[in-house]
Amino acid sequence: MDIKNSLTEDINEIFRLYKIATDFQKTRFTVHWPEFERSLVETEIAENRQWKILIDNKIACVWATTFNDPQIWEERNNDPALYIHRIATNPDFRGQNLVGHIIEWAKQYAFDNKKKFIRMDTVGDNPGLISYYSKCGFDFLGLLKLQNTEGLPAHYDNATVSLFQMTLN
Repeated sequence: MDIKNSLTEDINEIFRLYKIATDFQKTRFTVHWPEFERSLVETEIAENRQWKILIDNKIACVWATTFNDPQIWEERNNDPALYIHRIATNPDFRGQNLVGHIIEWAKQYAFDNKKKFIRMDTVGDNPGLISYYSKCGFDFLGLLKLQNTEGLPAHYDNATVSLFQMTLN
């Protein structure tokens, strides 16, 4: 298992995984991912903020990172944090604790970049994800009604988000 930056040639696979994740979300939740702008992922790749787990040279999982997330985290954005977004797993690799591997990687990546927190959000009040991320070591900080969603992907529009944080030693 290798964790590497995603490449431009990975874009079609990234969007395939997003579609699979969105289709799954539609069967379980009222809020689901929109179709993301290709330029968003292209920018993340160019800035080395789009990641992948490779298993046997196949993309098993993708996610994006940033060190800045002011519209979601508001005044807490001033804290030194790594933000993780849009984890999407290839169904061929489900059940292999890939989120656990992402978290272990994120702890080292955050430490290397002098960050004190790892943060994530999900749209809505999703008890299953709250429980899952809590079991992964995140503290559930509660729900926040977003104030300014201009420029964010469509699923954040007029949304309430669940906030998660892991404090690093």
